[in-house]
Amino acid sequence: MSNAFFESRMQQEWWRGAVLYEVYPRSFQDSNADGEGDLPGLTQRLEYLQELGVDGLWIGPFFRSPMKDGGYDVADYQSVDPRFGTLEDFREMLEKAHRLGLKVIIDQVYSHTSNKHPWFLESARSPSSSKADWYVWADAQPDGSPPNNWLGRFGGVAWEWGSQRRQYYLHNFIVEQPDLNLHHPEVQEAILEVARFWLKLGVDGLRLDVANFFMHDPLLRDNPPRTEEHTEVNPYYFQQHVYDRSRPENLAFLRRLRQVLDEFPERMTVAEIACDQQLERMAEYTRPGLLHTAYSFALLGPDLDGELIASAVQEASQHQAWPSWAFSNHDVKRVASRWAGDPPELSRVRMLLALLLSLRGTVFLYQGEELGLPHSEVPQERLQDPEALRFWPVHRGRDGARTPMPWDVQGEQAGFSRHEPWLPVEPAHLPRSVNLQEMQPGSPLHFSRKVIGYRRQRSSLKVGEFDLLRADRGWLEFLRSSGLEVTWCAFNLSGDRRPLPLPEGSWAAAPAIEQGRLSGARLGQEFLLEPGGFVLWENQKE
Repeated sequence: MSNAFFESRMQQEWWRGAVLYEVYPRSFQDSNADGEGDLPGLTQRLEYLQELGVDGLWIGPFFRSPMKDGGYDVADYQSVDPRFGTLEDFREMLEKAHRLGLKVIIDQVYSHTSNKHPWFLESARSPSSSKADWYVWADAQPDGSPPNNWLGRFGGVAWEWGSQRRQYYLHNFIVEQPDLNLHHPEVQEAILEVARFWLKLGVDGLRLDVANFFMHDPLLRDNPPRTEEHTEVNPYYFQQHVYDRSRPENLAFLRRLRQVLDEFPERMTVAEIACDQQLERMAEYTRPGLLHTAYSFALLGPDLDGELIASAVQEASQHQAWPSWAFSNHDVKRVASRWAGDPPELSRVRMLLALLLSLRGTVFLYQGEELGLPHSEVPQERLQDPEALRFWPVHRGRDGARTPMPWDVQGEQAGFSRHEPWLPVEPAHLPRSVNLQEMQPGSPLHFSRKVIGYRRQRSSLKVGEFDLLRADRGWLEFLRSSGLEVTWCAFNLSGDRRPLPLPEGSWAAAPAIEQGRLSGARLGQEFLLEPGGFVLWENQKE
């Protein structure tokens, strides 16, 4: 079949090439002055997302939870935690989002629950309880030690003693997050019903938290040690995680989940992949009949490297997977602080936004990324993140990415709340508040709107092919093409001027988008591109 056929089909699938905005609801907008963001607050701010031009939003967990891990410890999958509002508040938010033309994706946490979930309380009661095998229980070794050498992602062993059963239970994350036993048919059915519940309410997609952790090795074999040298502070990374995650048994369950999604037209799944072979898993999990798309931490690391970015996009294309890409999210240091300097340089902030929005795949922007927000410095006494609490001061955890959204430079708590917020407002965010950037035509906010709008109207950027021209650590240059439409994209990631040879043909800069600075007289067919500069140029059709 022709490329035109496939591109026409891709255009009909709304999520392909879409730009989705991640909302961390606890830090987006507080509507009731309790210091925590909530669903009515999000509803109040939906016009902001519509004006930004995104296709939809991904909302982090808002389900009933003790909040030991930011809501990823779910105590009731089908109810809203009172701190975020009510189920009716969710329905109102969803209705308004759809009215504004915004799709809504919600987090789903199927790997584990809270230890306060009724399922776990019943399972922990006795080996003969009705849900005895709904979680992963195992006997102690003869000396009383845990069943094997598996370690928890946030430090320590991955097993906790249950005194009622006199057995250990598995927790890949914190002690309060026991792992579900998704090998059990009844557990699978219960989880699929959770998915149906939210799909029937009208959500447009499900973001699957740690999707490669759904299954474990039933034989509970020990993980082998890592053989290469490493300097990790967390002992979790001393092992090769071949038996506690990314198990092949996962695929059969993902196929069942996809069948549920297919019961509801125009819905989608996006999986979070966290493992060593993350690009391979992305491709594996998005085969026909499995998930729609997936994202990994491939572009969420500490180094800005044009060759790494190019290889990630190319590898996804070679596997015929439809990838999703993000430069920031609630789990990592903000990209403006990782890759744009300290303090972030405005030109580099713009370049990174243009680069992300030029990649082939579905794009996720994290709240505040459109403002160029730097990472927050949260004092030790205000930390909430279990990872930060365990590894301070060597590792400061994820709270710095989760501080309140700055709406108003002069408003109380930056316009987020009339009460002291659960995490402090970052002073460095105030000059980058939404209301200030609205008045600055050259601000990252205005720039984001322009580039998002440009991507939406260019099929080459939204669903077109990716053809690499040049890449090294400090440079990335490629063509995006769809039929006769071609967009030429070049990014100077380095700290030096770099030559910019013109490809063949006739080109013009993308309208209304401030390009990277070209310096020097034109040298034959070559310009010089300033550090942190970029070009987005269109082919001139004859």
